[in-house]
Amino acid sequence: MTFPLFDLGGLRALVTGSSQGIGFALARGLAEHGAEVVLNGRDRGKLDVAVRELADIGVRVSASDFDVTDADAVNRGVDAIERDVGPIDILVNNAGMQFRSPLEAFPVDRWEQLLKTNISSAFYVGQAVASFMIGRGRGKIVNIASVQSELARPGIAPYTATKGAVKNLTRGMATDWAKHGLQINALAPGYFKTPLNQALGDNPEFTAWLEKRTPAGRWGDVEELVGAAVFLSSKASSFVNGHTLYVDGGITISL
Repeated sequence: MTFPLFDLGGLRALVTGSSQGIGFALARGLAEHGAEVVLNGRDRGKLDVAVRELADIGVRVSASDFDVTDADAVNRGVDAIERDVGPIDILVNNAGMQFRSPLEAFPVDRWEQLLKTNISSAFYVGQAVASFMIGRGRGKIVNIASVQSELARPGIAPYTATKGAVKNLTRGMATDWAKHGLQINALAPGYFKTPLNQALGDNPEFTAWLEKRTPAGRWGDVEELVGAAVFLSSKASSFVNGHTLYVDGGITISL
C-alpha cells in the first residue's frame, strides 16, 4: 500500500546540521520516505561517517560542508548543489547550538555565535534556496524551532530569543513566499536526548523534573520527529503555511 500524500519520491532534501542528532534523524526519515538527501555540516569527518551510514542502507545521499553562518559560503554551497546534484525541493533548516550560562554573565561572543548559528543561518540558507524555489513555483522549507520558541528556562535566555526568532522568521517567510507556491513551516521539538542536550540527559535531577513536567512523562525519541517532518515536506501540507508544529509530549500546553 502506498500513501501518495506523504510520498517524497523524486524529491531532493537539503538538511543543515545533519551529521548527527535531530538533523541526521530527519534526513534519514525523509530518505526512508523516498527523498534523496544532501547532508550538511562543518565537520567533514562527521559528514563522511553519516553519509556512509545512510548509503549502507541504500539511501541516495550526498554531502555539502559549507558553513551556514557565512552568507557567501551559503550562496556558493547552494549554487553548487543546484548545479552539480540537482534542484533542492525541500530545505530543513536544522543547524543550531546551545550554550548555558546565567544571563548576567552570558559571554558576548557566545551571544553572537548563537545568533549566527540559530537564526542567521536559517535566513541565509532559506533565502539562497528560496531564490531557486521561487523560480520553479514550488518548494518546502521546514525551520527547526523549539519549545523554547514559547517557553523559557534559567540559563538559556539567548537560545530562547533565537528560537522565538525562528518561529517569527517562519511566519515572515510564509507571508512573502507562499504566493510563489512555497510552504514554509516550523517543527518545534520538545526535550529529546541528543548531543545538544547531553548535559541535561546526564543529569538525573533534570530527567526527574522533565518526566513530572511533561504530560507524556518522558524524553522524546528523535525518531518521533520524523512523521511531522514528512508531513511538512510532503503534499499533505500543501495548504499549511507559517505554522509551528510542536512535537513535545504536551509540555507547551500544560502547567
